[in-house]
Amino acid sequence: MTVDIITIGDEILIGQIVDTNSAWMSRHLGDIGATVRRKYSIGDSAEEIRAAIAESLAASNVVITTGGLGPTKDDITKRVLAEMFGSPLVRDEATYERVERIMALRGIEFNELNKAQALVPACCRVLPNHKGTAPGMWFDTPEGGVVICLPGVPFEMEALMEESVLPLLRERFELRSVVHRTAITFGLAESMMAQLIAPWEDALPEELHLAYLPSPSQLRLRLSAYDVEESEARKAIDRQFELLMPLLGDYFVGWEGDTVQSVVADLLLARGESLAAAESCTGGALSAKFTAMSGASAYFMGGVVSYSNEVKNQVLGVSADDLNKYGAVSEPVARQMAEGVRRVCGTTWGVSTTGIAGPTGGTPDKPVGTVWMAVAGPDGTEALCLNHGRLRAQNIERAATAAINMLRLRLLK
Repeated sequence: MTVDIITIGDEILIGQIVDTNSAWMSRHLGDIGATVRRKYSIGDSAEEIRAAIAESLAASNVVITTGGLGPTKDDITKRVLAEMFGSPLVRDEATYERVERIMALRGIEFNELNKAQALVPACCRVLPNHKGTAPGMWFDTPEGGVVICLPGVPFEMEALMEESVLPLLRERFELRSVVHRTAITFGLAESMMAQLIAPWEDALPEELHLAYLPSPSQLRLRLSAYDVEESEARKAIDRQFELLMPLLGDYFVGWEGDTVQSVVADLLLARGESLAAAESCTGGALSAKFTAMSGASAYFMGGVVSYSNEVKNQVLGVSADDLNKYGAVSEPVARQMAEGVRRVCGTTWGVSTTGIAGPTGGTPDKPVGTVWMAVAGPDGTEALCLNHGRLRAQNIERAATAAINMLRLRLLK
């Protein structure tokens, strides 16, 4: 089964909102064995909607649209579909009653625009929307294709997909499994990783497909098998990852859903140990990675954003002489920051970052992107200098993750 996804709305084309719907749908359609052939966005134009749906139906079994089902005049998807299928709009009583109840609960007048939400093409199968007012619609074409229209509000679309669309697609089409497994790595760029694991990649069976999925905070290696018997495919993928592990070594962080910080959190909890952070260039980003996770108070005691030399000296105890002699971005300062925050917070471990995030502030000796980081613990202090480039946001993200990864490696040892 092949699927085209069309997101409808001028607000997407002008960048006013980001299309997250198609990414969510692609993941979940893949989970049931469907193949997404194409996904694209179009404006609120009747001509464009008609042309896009017709073109996609000629090439794919299923077309799913999101957007254009609201109560205002710019929401025209429903009317266009009624014209395409030569079907009058009729009132769906269940939808009418549900919208009336929602308006009453919200204290909103049940006016003609709201009542029009219950109008649907007579030929469609109505998909109840329990999260909003616009119902989903399922159309069967004479040629055996399917057109599914869903609201553009993400949480409404997601509920309709899970409750109605995915189960109905499973019933309608004979679907074989698509199996994915993803390893999370950190510390090697995509090209370097490809070189490291080239012998393993070259020996992969033809039915398994490897994808490199890089981001500033990690590199994911995904093995996939398409149109397969699920249990055998999972065994084959597991066997290949067993062969890969010796090559990855310490670059391996965990599996899909894991992050460097979540792995560190698990290690700290298992050991009954605690952590504090002293940050300069990362400005709290390192601490935020832990506090974003539920239960962080069990191991993360706090942090100091020591952006100025005065705070480094007066709060963390960094030597004023070393600050003057070596500068804030230096190994001695990074070490003393990690040791200082460990002492101030009374924790097992202290992590620090101090660097030049950019785009200004660099020198020939310390160019933009230079970051010193350190980890202090019961067995001493280690420091590391990295350079991540000239992009400020990327430097902050990579420095925070790299410092956490230093701690991960210390904990594993």
